[in-house]
Amino acid sequence: MLFNSYIFIFVFFPITLIGFYLIGGRTKKTAIAWLFFASLVFYGWWHPVYLVIIIGSILFNYFVGRFITTSESIPPGYILAFGITCNLLLIGYYKYAVFFVSNITYFTNYDFQLEPIILPLGISFFTFQQIAYLVDAHDKTVKKHDLLHYCAFVAFFPQLIAGPIINQKELLPQLVGKISARINYGDFAVGLTVFSLGLAKKTLIADNIAVYVTPGFTAVSSINLAFFEAWFIALAYTLQLYFDFSGYSDMAIGLARFFGIRIPINFNSPYKAVSIIDFWRRWHITLSRFLREYLYIPLGGNRRGSVRRYVNITITMLLGGLWHGAGWTFVIWGGLHGLYILINHFWRSITHFETKSRNNPKILALILSRMLTFVAVVIAWVFFRSENLSDAINFLSSMFGINGISLPSAFKDYFQGLTTSSSLAILEFGVGGAFPNRILAWRNGLPSIAFLLAVVWFFPNVQQFMGMDGSGKLDFQKGLPGRLRKIRWQPRFVFILLNILVLAISIMAIQGESEFLYFQF
Repeated sequence: MLFNSYIFIFVFFPITLIGFYLIGGRTKKTAIAWLFFASLVFYGWWHPVYLVIIIGSILFNYFVGRFITTSESIPPGYILAFGITCNLLLIGYYKYAVFFVSNITYFTNYDFQLEPIILPLGISFFTFQQIAYLVDAHDKTVKKHDLLHYCAFVAFFPQLIAGPIINQKELLPQLVGKISARINYGDFAVGLTVFSLGLAKKTLIADNIAVYVTPGFTAVSSINLAFFEAWFIALAYTLQLYFDFSGYSDMAIGLARFFGIRIPINFNSPYKAVSIIDFWRRWHITLSRFLREYLYIPLGGNRRGSVRRYVNITITMLLGGLWHGAGWTFVIWGGLHGLYILINHFWRSITHFETKSRNNPKILALILSRMLTFVAVVIAWVFFRSENLSDAINFLSSMFGINGISLPSAFKDYFQGLTTSSSLAILEFGVGGAFPNRILAWRNGLPSIAFLLAVVWFFPNVQQFMGMDGSGKLDFQKGLPGRLRKIRWQPRFVFILLNILVLAISIMAIQGESEFLYFQF
């Protein structure tokens, strides 16, 4: 999905913010109503007809939730099952109908075609958020609120399109009791900082990496990439996806803070993970929480023995992969991560590696575990990004050297015995003319990729720099260790100037419309 960032930054958001503090300053109700109205404008800007879907979904789930908590004639479990089924049917039609029909056609040879369906923005996010709400209503953990508060909870524009997936207990109490249309300059300072850092991640890093990623994954359908090309492109996409999605999450956290609302952290340096289990505690944290609390645990979790536990993990990760997109590449990506987790659990059960390494750190072991985890994640991302299975297999064949390993001509005399042909090809996109520019793209981008890898592996993340915990609360005694605390963010004038400078540079780097990768999910 393409979103005009200039319109958002210079028109929509300022109007929304000014309206919140002027119109909403009268009562809390008017503040909430204004936020809901602005969120509908934000959502309907791209395709107004889909306002019917989100409004219908909100009304349906609100009244089903009320019915769950008040009905005396029908068991709450039946109402819950009905509500979840309707939500799954909605997302199933818009997101998976074409996928299922195409597979039925393929396996049965029955000629049945379904017209392409435009996917409503954020349907996966607001549907999962409301399924969690219904489950919480059934478990009687939802506190009293009215329809207006619920509407604002679901449609709150900073997180509506691409998350985080906010639990009702994190946002509804703020809307009901804590929200205020009085300006809090501390919240403004935090919001400006986190938003500007998120925007910088997106426009200065993710968008610039895309120039290497898109041509590479497009070319793989027609040519065999060289070994180093494939690894370079895979690493570039690994970084692009992280800076794009974590940047959006930071922007959402910052935007919410302008209104005095705290939403949870969604990333915690996932590429520093020392295991796949650790990775999923750090990557898309709110989705991991949803899958654990509303799918894995209801399936039985680890309460019914090792075999059932492994089955539950596999089901959870397969469905988690399918949640990201209607395609076998996403299913395989989820299944591959499920396999990783099973191996991780088995390894821990026989070695207790992570426990030992944390209590008595062994640097080499930690480095090796981090590198192994990172490589496993990079390999899985190939399925996530590829257009189809054939492209993914071709791409991985190049990464594993099955298509041969080409080296620059300067190394011919040293490594000639390692090549699969007598003449060494120079590493460049477009061997055979697929790319007219014939630029050594991996060579041009290698310093940037190497630097960004160092950033994600060794630099503090945004919440560490801010001294922010998982809920968004600031604690200046936490975050950066030792001497690094001197550079921790503080609500001071010098930091505000730096934030404005970063924001200005990031805005100038915007080129018309900017694509957020997770909008398609």
